[in-house]
Amino acid sequence: ADFRGEIEFDQVKFIYPSRPESLVLNNFRLSIKPGQSVALVGKSGGGKSTIIQLLLRFYDAIDGQVRLDGINIRELNIQWIRSCFGLVSQEPILFDLTISQNIAYPKENAPIEDIIEAATKANIHQFIEQLPQ
Repeated sequence: ADFRGEIEFDQVKFIYPSRPESLVLNNFRLSIKPGQSVALVGKSGGGKSTIIQLLLRFYDAIDGQVRLDGINIRELNIQWIRSCFGLVSQEPILFDLTISQNIAYPKENAPIEDIIEAATKANIHQFIEQLPQ
């Protein structure tokens, strides 16, 4: 079945198993309609990444429900849920290569112009230029 795009967190409560003394979300509510853009903004440790991890079922809420198109995500196939979303983690992944090779990866023989253009679009070109050789 196709995902229409409705996402709902209803009275969600969550505690990481590794930190049972820390309540991360308590009676959290969020309703996102299909086509709606939402930004999760807040201080570090405020639960933004946790919300995404619950949505993708890396963890399950200890109370409340997360629903996609009105269906509790616990009733849905995890692979299907994850196929509906794209996730770019806030944790960078760098290979043991040069900066330019990391940018060009997996295109081994990328022209330097393409690498510079990609670095410029990612707003890191000036930073790279200031690094020691």
